[in-house]
Amino acid sequence: MNKIKTIEQALEHIHDGMTISVGGFLACGTPEALVDAIIEKGVKDITLICNDTGFPDKGVGKWVVKGMVKKVIASHVGTNPETGRLMNSGEMEVQLVPQGTLAERIRAAGAGLGGILTPTGIGTVIEEGKQKINVDGKDYLLELPLKADVALVKGSIVDKKGNVYYKKATKNFNPLIATAADLVIVEAEELVEVGEIDPSDVMTPSIFVDMIVEGRK
Repeated sequence: MNKIKTIEQALEHIHDGMTISVGGFLACGTPEALVDAIIEKGVKDITLICNDTGFPDKGVGKWVVKGMVKKVIASHVGTNPETGRLMNSGEMEVQLVPQGTLAERIRAAGAGLGGILTPTGIGTVIEEGKQKINVDGKDYLLELPLKADVALVKGSIVDKKGNVYYKKATKNFNPLIATAADLVIVEAEELVEVGEIDPSDVMTPSIFVDMIVEGRK
């Protein structure tokens, strides 16, 4: 099966109202070509799962600025003032999740788990509305899995089967979200033949990848 698609072909599968997870940490490791293409398509009412909302002019922050997002689930939003403004005005829902908890909730979805138990947030507003479970005399919060309809991943080197290698800090949330979505689209910074990536360097195996698009060099 040929997984290599044009961005236009990939975007046929992205529609209003979807839950979309996007890799990146302050836009490092974010698939910018896909982000921009979704802006051009005019997708709206997105529920966005991400580490952060980037900057007003970088990464998924551009979606926020253009009013395409109805809800954000992220660990912090301070680098994008527009996210804070929309949150405070009630125009956009923002669910702040401790960073480690966010990563583990995504990992739990990818692993088929029913959730995770964490002490993070006990005694704070984070615990509101959540089930508390006591294990060996210590309280934990039950945090539920976090899965997306579509994951947009940025790969540094991707082979034509969809095996992915991430360079340095671009790795961040990309391998996690690639396991926890119904459809996974990888934007390849460099596309190579099968066998050109050493198997020990593969960080996201091809089994998780549905489509590959070529991004910007």
